[in-house]
Amino acid sequence: MGMASTAASSLLVSQELFRRSYGSIGLGSSIPSFSSFKLSCRFSGSWKSGLVAAPIKRNSNPHLKNARYWTSSIFSCATGTSEPSMSTDSSHGGGAAAERVVVLVIGEGAREHALCCALRRSPSSGAVFCAPGNAGISKAGDATCVSDLNIADTSAVISFCRKWGVGLVVVGPEAPLVAGLANDLVKAGILTFGPTVEAAALEGSKDFMKSLCDKNNIPTAKYKTFTDPSAAKQYIKEEGAPIVIKTDGLADGKGAIVAMTLEEAYEAIDLILVRGAFGSAGCKVIVEEFLEGEEASFHALVDGENAIAMETSQDHKRVGDGDTGPNTGGMGAYSPAPILTLELQLFVMESIILPIVKGMAAEGRKFVGVLYAGLMIEKKSGLPKMIECNVRFGDPECQVLMARLESDLTQVLLAACKGELRGVKLEWAPEFAMVVVMASKGYPVASVSGTVIRNLEAAEAVAPSVKILHAGTTFDSDGNFVAGRGRALGVTAKGRNLEEARQRAYQAVETINWPGGFCRHDIGWRALPKNQFTEESG
Repeated sequence: MGMASTAASSLLVSQELFRRSYGSIGLGSSIPSFSSFKLSCRFSGSWKSGLVAAPIKRNSNPHLKNARYWTSSIFSCATGTSEPSMSTDSSHGGGAAAERVVVLVIGEGAREHALCCALRRSPSSGAVFCAPGNAGISKAGDATCVSDLNIADTSAVISFCRKWGVGLVVVGPEAPLVAGLANDLVKAGILTFGPTVEAAALEGSKDFMKSLCDKNNIPTAKYKTFTDPSAAKQYIKEEGAPIVIKTDGLADGKGAIVAMTLEEAYEAIDLILVRGAFGSAGCKVIVEEFLEGEEASFHALVDGENAIAMETSQDHKRVGDGDTGPNTGGMGAYSPAPILTLELQLFVMESIILPIVKGMAAEGRKFVGVLYAGLMIEKKSGLPKMIECNVRFGDPECQVLMARLESDLTQVLLAACKGELRGVKLEWAPEFAMVVVMASKGYPVASVSGTVIRNLEAAEAVAPSVKILHAGTTFDSDGNFVAGRGRALGVTAKGRNLEEARQRAYQAVETINWPGGFCRHDIGWRALPKNQFTEESG
């Protein structure tokens, strides 16, 4: 990305300039605290063209003194936005059909449904396939589902790609990445957005991730790794409660146990190491310091050397209102997340994301894909620490990010696969987005499958911005949607502000007729006035 010379005139970008200029800021749009953080910027391009590249000069926070140039344009100023079209005909992008890329999305969840929607509206996309996909994706026409393609059989996936001329594979879930799907596809000459098995170790092994943090001075919670239950319990006794116990390997989002007492911690050790409740994923445990604060999600697109920050979001991991009950894969999310101010976003890029990218390259494990840092904004310091690292889009965070993304996703992901992200900028709708997850009753402990879901078309009709994203749904013999175990729907909506997005999402939830399902009633509670949440909401 070209940078202005040091002789160029500086511009102090303040909230006043933002207010009277061109409408949106690519990183930090809708962030309330923007006025308190001033940036000394040098122009590359012009405000009119929408391209400003800036070396950041700060002295307000000692942790931010050494920030380098951002790997993409920091500011993106636009005059307006429009609701993205879901059309994929040749008039959409003005280009010839032959120039379009056939895309295959791997996965069957609401995350993959959101990706299919974003890819389908991309001007650069031709046909969009999803394997195995689900009933909701298929019925909405958001992709052509290939339910009989065994995604665990890499030779079958490669054969499908060659038969249908697939030019880009987007791997949604972590399991195929940890199993090495990207390695085989890339070896076959198929551009694949997702890391190799070597790079996927960032999520496949928490011990590896923590070790990388140690080597590269990345802020994270204090920890130790154990295979012996007695040694783990002795360490827990010395550290005291509350404390966090995690499986080393993948556990479908359920491998992190927050123990509030020593007894709960000992029980977690026995559950994982003695009784083997998580199988091979629990051969090691990470015993981690309990951090008090607020969680947030940070996603960056990475091409092996460069990283581009995406908009901010916040997930709700606990199953119950008020963040109570066991951890889940995620019960809802919203974007942007006010807790992640522009200053904190810069800190995360400088202190967490870029060191991970550099550290992985130094390990011979160049990372290509989505780097997702699960953060805790510590109450005592106000600074973020990384508490988890994922190698794919978060679910449900992906749903709200894709709802707001206005860039041609296909072109952006192709650039990442080719190592060409430098200079790429992302465009975001100024609206807020929220997703409320609906799951089968009993989730995440012992949910029931096979319950019928009705009134989905009416629910989507409550507002133009409402989109219901499906996770693993099927059809019964009468053509009704049927839920599987666990999470089934992501009810997503946009609004001019978080209050409006929330109102639309929950209005849609109330319209859905699903006695066998439930949801949290307080998604967004940390960012909204407490009096907006009542027992009757949702």
